[in-house]
Amino acid sequence: MTEIHEPRPPFPPFIFDTATQKVRMAEDGWNNRNPERVALAYTVDSQWRNRAEFPVGREQIIEFLTQKWAKEHEYRLIKELWAFNGNRIAVRFAYEWHNDNGDWFRSYGNENWEFDENGLMRRRYASINDLAIQETDRKFHWPQGRRPDEHPGLSELGL
Repeated sequence: MTEIHEPRPPFPPFIFDTATQKVRMAEDGWNNRNPERVALAYTVDSQWRNRAEFPVGREQIIEFLTQKWAKEHEYRLIKELWAFNGNRIAVRFAYEWHNDNGDWFRSYGNENWEFDENGLMRRRYASINDLAIQETDRKFHWPQGRRPDEHPGLSELGL
């Protein structure tokens, strides 16, 4: 992958509006499930912890996301700002998906993000737990891609 260093506004230090915007942009990117495009929001040497995996750099991020979305079908994600300070943002999130057997899950978690001066994420630390659910218990219903503005967020859904 070409090492692109295009700035990704909004830039730190964050205020409530820019932190909220950054969270929604991340949610939208992940809901589009395009690993190459998502990776462009991270520094070329970005460091991750995702469960027990530790990808470093865009190539490993692309590989990680490609494998993730190959097994997490009908993936729908909602992120919500939890806290922010300077160049750091904390979010809570939930996403729904099913495996190849048709078993549904809702995955809950928290992420801590750190950004460089160009608005690229250089660190992403995620803690995630999976809950088996029935398909009838799903709460995230929209076509693949961006969550519609009128769809409730996590707080409105009581999650």
